[in-house]
Amino acid sequence: MELPLWIDFFDDLQNIRGRSLNTVMAYRRDLELWKNYRAEGGKNVGGFYEFMKKHKLSVRSQARIISSLRTYFRFCEGQGMTCPELRELRPPRVKVALPKSLTPEEFDRLFIAASESGDPHRDSRNRLTLMFLYGLGCRVSELVGLNLNDYNPTERWVRIVGKGSKERLVPLTEALANHLSDYLRDVRPHLLKEPMPAILVNDRGHRPSRVDIWRWLAAWSAKAGFPEPVNPHRFRHGCATALLEGGADLRSIQMLLGHASIQTTQIYTSVSTGVLSRTVDELHPLSEE
Repeated sequence: MELPLWIDFFDDLQNIRGRSLNTVMAYRRDLELWKNYRAEGGKNVGGFYEFMKKHKLSVRSQARIISSLRTYFRFCEGQGMTCPELRELRPPRVKVALPKSLTPEEFDRLFIAASESGDPHRDSRNRLTLMFLYGLGCRVSELVGLNLNDYNPTERWVRIVGKGSKERLVPLTEALANHLSDYLRDVRPHLLKEPMPAILVNDRGHRPSRVDIWRWLAAWSAKAGFPEPVNPHRFRHGCATALLEGGADLRSIQMLLGHASIQTTQIYTSVSTGVLSRTVDELHPLSEE
């Protein structure tokens, strides 16, 4: 069975709201689960929760699916339809876990591991990749989308295109700017197979994909002795946490990371408080028994 306004909804997501292809495909998967439920005879919202449990979906996944459905039904009502499901669908309560940040020591281990490919040009590319992830706090999709014309060497910043095609200018540290300039001058030409605008170049001479970045991180993590691949989002969390603990204000961190809401950024205050609590427990005289 086809949902009403199916084409219109996805056209609105991609062309009006400017959602990325990955986001649009995630909405499609969520709505198709609802379609399958209805196709199997499901009629009410209550049964859909059991349907999701039967498919062994986590509480977090269920919350995301409910959010997608509510967005869809809200769109339908905006087009004049009546959708009682909008009032009936309620997301399950999700316990928000504090993000696990990459520490400076862990970054150093990865940095060393990424510099041992045996090819000096790849080593430089690998180091730049890690410096971008940790120094810019960018998402993987934003990283692979960086182009030559996004870099301003005079004012030392890069333009990052984030979710919803929103742009932000992120300043570079002197070390990162110097490494980037050296890479563009001495390394990138050796990696290219043909002219293209991307800053990073994969082993085949093309723009790297998100899969390339995950694959590189998995290889470097294993070489550095991590029990599992380091998730690229840990670099983003590590960047934000380090800045907050160094005295940066939340609004600046929000702008750096490209968060639409300051509430998203505020989770890092909990991370910083956690570090403070451990410090007090370890160092304060009253912590001794």
